[in-house]
Amino acid sequence: MTVRMDNVGIVVADLDAAIDFFFEIGLTLDGRTVVDGDWSGQVTGLPGQRVEIAMLVAPDGSGKIELSRFIEPEVVADHRRAPVNSLGYLRVMFEVDDLDDTLDRLRAHGTELVSAEVVRFEDVYRLCYVRGPEGVLVGLAQALG
Repeated sequence: MTVRMDNVGIVVADLDAAIDFFFEIGLTLDGRTVVDGDWSGQVTGLPGQRVEIAMLVAPDGSGKIELSRFIEPEVVADHRRAPVNSLGYLRVMFEVDDLDDTLDRLRAHGTELVSAEVVRFEDVYRLCYVRGPEGVLVGLAQALG
């Protein structure tokens, strides 16, 4: 059996700001469009939905982020600032070549470290969690050695 993860979906209010944030991590825009129609509401269980989406892809093609801005219906829940021990999806993790450079570029977009510092996991990774636009939680890791 072959399984390949295609994408992770994130709902945002400001699509342009979220795209800019993920550009700074190193993803590129694969496409942007509005999705609507009977078929889309049947898939999601939200009849009459109209959603602007942007698909971003990692440079090596290994994974995608689908950013969605709901035009209709309006967003009904907000858990962007939930602590990391909340039930549900936690975060998306990216491995980057230069963690310090990535953090410097992300700070220009209002990104904040979740804790006070970047940590070291043995001699394997430097790691941190950051909150990006709208509180989206992202993990960043730089391999050591």
